Amino acid sequence: MALRDELLKAIWHAFTALDVDKSGKVSKSQLKVLSHNLCTVMKIPHDPVALEEHFKDDDEGPVSNQGYMPYLNKFILDKVKDNFDRQDFNRMCWTLCARKNLDRSHLIISDEDGFRVWCIFNFLSEDRYPLVIVTEEIEYFLRKLTEAMGGSWVEERFEDYKLELNAKQQCLSVWELISLIGSGHFSKGIDRSTLSMGINEVYQELILDVLKQGYMMKKGHKRKNWTERWFLLKPSTISYYVSEDLADKKGDILLDGNCCVESLPDKEGKKCLFFIKCSQKSFEISASDKKRKQEWIQAIQTCVSLLRLGRPAPHREARQKRREQRLRQQAEQEELELRMRELQTANEAKQLELEAMRKALEEAAANAAEEERRRLQTQTELQDRYRMDLEREKMVRQRMEEQVAQKSSELEQYLQRVRELEDMYRQLEDALEDERRARQDEETVRKLQARLLEEEAAKRAELEQIHLQQQQAISETEAEKQELEKERLAKENALQAAMTQLEKLESERQGALEQYQTVMKKLEDAANNTRTWKHKVAHHEGLIRLIQPGSKGHQLITNWGPAAFSEAELSRREKEWQEKKNAPTQAQ
Repeated sequence: MALRDELLKAIWHAFTALDVDKSGKVSKSQLKVLSHNLCTVMKIPHDPVALEEHFKDDDEGPVSNQGYMPYLNKFILDKVKDNFDRQDFNRMCWTLCARKNLDRSHLIISDEDGFRVWCIFNFLSEDRYPLVIVTEEIEYFLRKLTEAMGGSWVEERFEDYKLELNAKQQCLSVWELISLIGSGHFSKGIDRSTLSMGINEVYQELILDVLKQGYMMKKGHKRKNWTERWFLLKPSTISYYVSEDLADKKGDILLDGNCCVESLPDKEGKKCLFFIKCSQKSFEISASDKKRKQEWIQAIQTCVSLLRLGRPAPHREARQKRREQRLRQQAEQEELELRMRELQTANEAKQLELEAMRKALEEAAANAAEEERRRLQTQTELQDRYRMDLEREKMVRQRMEEQVAQKSSELEQYLQRVRELEDMYRQLEDALEDERRARQDEETVRKLQARLLEEEAAKRAELEQIHLQQQQAISETEAEKQELEKERLAKENALQAAMTQLEKLESERQGALEQYQTVMKKLEDAANNTRTWKHKVAHHEGLIRLIQPGSKGHQLITNWGPAAFSEAELSRREKEWQEKKNAPTQAQ
């Protein structure tokens, strides 16, 4: 919606509030005050001379809406720029009209909530005057409000209200909408604070263009400390405040089509991190959990995509599509009604034709009866003379009866055609309803496909970047491959020599092991002999205690025989051999 259209709706409410007598005209003094207030709020230089010239004292009577519009367009709306506070402008117009029209006796919502519903009405209302909101937009607003309050949408309750509304005027004025919301008809079982919070959330999304908000941790640029801030996402900016009351604003993150948002791994004791890169600054932010992190990343990416494509906020684009769809349905309905009127006109003409034919038949039948009466009166006298005339009369009657039967058959066929057309009209109405639902489903699928295509495009760009890096790495490693091939051949030769030496050492170890087994067998035989001798001596000479042989611990076996080296010498040589063995492997 253009800025001029948005401003005109609020000004229309103020103008009609000044029309006390509901005559469509307002006194010139009141219009002067209204014009001065509009210029003040919208930061437009006030020109009292032009105001006096337009509303001259010699004009008779008050000024109508049509008389005020030229001045409003030329001296106010043509000069307005989007550099003023729209909330102040809306509150000024709200104050003028609410004082006269708002009945607060049966409302459970505050004046502030009433003002927010008034702004939402101006956003969703049709672009025709007097301003009204249609049934489809009422359902959209109530669904949004129910979701914001955390409730469940009751379709049956709205359908009952929709039938009641269709029986009256199929639309609501702003004060009827405020009365509907304020009466709690669709918020039963929900307290006033929850209702107020829901109205505020819908107001922020639809009027203030707040797409997402919540607490998150932000890393500072200078001191690098983490501070909790209340973040507020709009289509082109992310503002962050000290708290959710929005009293102390700490800064803005300006978004454009070149911005990007990426997920970061956990670090510095912070989890659920993501990174916003803008043209001038970059920001590190920590969400409370993974779900909120993903929601924020997706919401910011949606804003960047919309900025890149030059498209409005999602709720504004959806409202425009709903209006276009209503216009198409209205055009189709008007076309169908026109066709039905044409059919009805043709039916009436046919009925008139049939009525004329019926009267002609009745007159013909009356004339025939009269002729028959006259014929009977003179039958005796004229029997022989008019015998041939009687036969001709019978033939004429037969043809007339055939014509009557034929016309009756045509009438029955025509009535059957009318019934078929009525059935066709009902089927067309059902088809239009099915088409409307199909278009809604198609719109949902199209949005899902668009989101999948965006994700696929991002992944495809990432894969192309990885492919280019792999091509560069392949070209760089081709030269290294040839050098490594030469080094591999040299290392294979060194490995072959080491394997030969290892086989030699293995054969030497095998010989030492055989020698060790021979010695162990000899020691075992000696131990058996000693044990046998000891038992014999102990049996015959029990008082004599023999000296026992020493401990037979594990002896070191090397290539040069048992105990050829000490423990330290053997460890040193084993370490040197291991270092020589590992030297070719490290060179590779």
